Amino acid sequence: MQTTLFFESLEERAEDGHEMGALCTHEQIYARAFRSFRPRTPVPEITIQFRKYVAPTSKIRLEAGRITVHISDLLEGAPAAIHEALACILLAKLFRRTPERATVARYNRYLNSAEMRRILSLVRQQRGRKRFRGPAGRAFDLTILFEDLNAKYFSGLMGRPELGWSVGASRTTLGHYDPSHNMIVLSSVLDSPDAPELVVRYVMFHEMLHLRFPTEYRRAARCIHTKAFREAERTFEGYAAAKDQLRRYLERVGAR
Repeated sequence: MQTTLFFESLEERAEDGHEMGALCTHEQIYARAFRSFRPRTPVPEITIQFRKYVAPTSKIRLEAGRITVHISDLLEGAPAAIHEALACILLAKLFRRTPERATVARYNRYLNSAEMRRILSLVRQQRGRKRFRGPAGRAFDLTILFEDLNAKYFSGLMGRPELGWSVGASRTTLGHYDPSHNMIVLSSVLDSPDAPELVVRYVMFHEMLHLRFPTEYRRAARCIHTKAFREAERTFEGYAAAKDQLRRYLERVGAR
């Protein structure tokens, strides 16, 4: 497969100062990438559409002899080299290939750049809609839990973000911290008299640690749970018991 040579040659020209229009159109980029994957197959009709997604989402499909690509408008002004990397990644996915690591790393470095992270955060605030219930649940009040944990582990110094219960009762995503909206949401599957309080406290503590230890960006990599995060998590009183009780509780819930 010649995607590396194709990519590097275009990137060199992009670094020399060529704009997207002077180099080639988005459709032409995807056509050239297609030939690198399927050199003996005629290039199908290709349509590129930029959509107002909340995240830098991209989708590709081949249907009735036509390739349609939907790309977040957040990437519309990206350098040609980034569009070329994305084309190789999406076409590799379409043809069930593994994209080259260097190509993926180049694309991720762009997304993890300080400027792109700033833009993505602003867009999530403007476009993102959070659906959640208030912190006072049927069995647990998240405000009370937060303040108790704040006093116990953070000397009461952590500013309280917005708190809420999820609308759906997910058993896989038990909680998340959204820095764009400064909000902690716990899954409603935990808002039950059957849920051990130790488990709910542990999940809340875990999400609070995301405020204390923000995500680190290391070039192409994004590290959510750093070594410092994991060490702090183990200071939770009853850590091992909480993880065991959480596993058993989810097994019970899943068996219903």
